[in-house]
Amino acid sequence: MRSVRSTIAVAAALALSGTAAGAAQAVPPQAVPSQARTAQAAAVALAQPAAGPLAPPAARAAGLYAPSALVLTIGKGESPKESAVQRAVTLGCAPAATGTHPSPAAACRELRSVDGDFAELPSVLPQTSCTREWDPVTVTADGVWRGQRVEWFGTYNNGCEMWASLGGGVLFSF
Repeated sequence: MRSVRSTIAVAAALALSGTAAGAAQAVPPQAVPSQARTAQAAAVALAQPAAGPLAPPAARAAGLYAPSALVLTIGKGESPKESAVQRAVTLGCAPAATGTHPSPAAACRELRSVDGDFAELPSVLPQTSCTREWDPVTVTADGVWRGQRVEWFGTYNNGCEMWASLGGGVLFSF
């Protein structure tokens, strides 16, 4: 029974990605037990409306991809545990730029330029005139980037230094 459930789960995942019909036909019928063939056929049939000829082209062409979905926050304080979150947005970068971020496409471009490594965002702090006031700001990024779990934070002396240290772009401009 467990193998039938596994087959159904795999077939459903393939069906939702738009590749189930090809996957179901790629395995010779004699190589798959009859229960699995039934489960596979059921999953393909159920998925046809979602990934079939009536689906929008984007749904058919999306295929499998590694997800990228993040929650970005900005808060006042010296650490994520001590800071009071003032603003938060969502950012999805695969298959398309989405979320509540005001500029998701530009933010995804910035993140792709450093392959999702927030610590590698190019600093423009040396070229920026920021005051030396102590008003700590902590930013966080939690979620998934190209299928890998992300938990990152940075603490900066003030908002100006945060913006400049993170490349002066739109990623944390919300």
